Amino acid sequence: MKNESGEPKFSTKTTPKQQPALLELFTDGIKDIYWAENHLVKTLPKMINAATSKTLAAAIEDHLTETQVHVTRLEQVFDLLGEKSQAQKCDAMEGLAKEGESIIESTEAGTATRDVGIILASQKVEHYEIATYGGLCQLAITLGLEDVAEVLGQTLAEEKAADEKLTAVAEADINYSAAEEA
Repeated sequence: MKNESGEPKFSTKTTPKQQPALLELFTDGIKDIYWAENHLVKTLPKMINAATSKTLAAAIEDHLTETQVHVTRLEQVFDLLGEKSQAQKCDAMEGLAKEGESIIESTEAGTATRDVGIILASQKVEHYEIATYGGLCQLAITLGLEDVAEVLGQTLAEEKAADEKLTAVAEADINYSAAEEA
């Protein structure tokens, strides 16, 4: 966006105090994803226990470890913003988690079909996180919060890698095994 003189309307040197409404929206987004990541820390063990494939269970365990780091990074973001770490319920993540639980309940234990469902549910979560961290990272840059953008960018890269790992697990054999189940 440019102003009348052709210069960028928002520069990366803009201080957050110059856009209080945008900073509030950004902070609300941080609170939302903080709730989401904390909720995942509680939800991912259920997915691990429901997975049949050891490879899938290991991938989700790895992501659980990363998610715990993401929570810590978000607490660092709160510190950088001079805010107290505070969660704000994320309806989207709550819905995605419920959908994952429903898939587990509606599929037969010990089947590749259940594993395919777990992968699909997990990738929906990853895509939500990728969208959220991508948007928040860009907002941090807009607000001149380069240090915050750097922290969020690390997590964004890890979320993308987790999504790619899930795709690889599905393509390696789980999808094919499910296709052969009676």
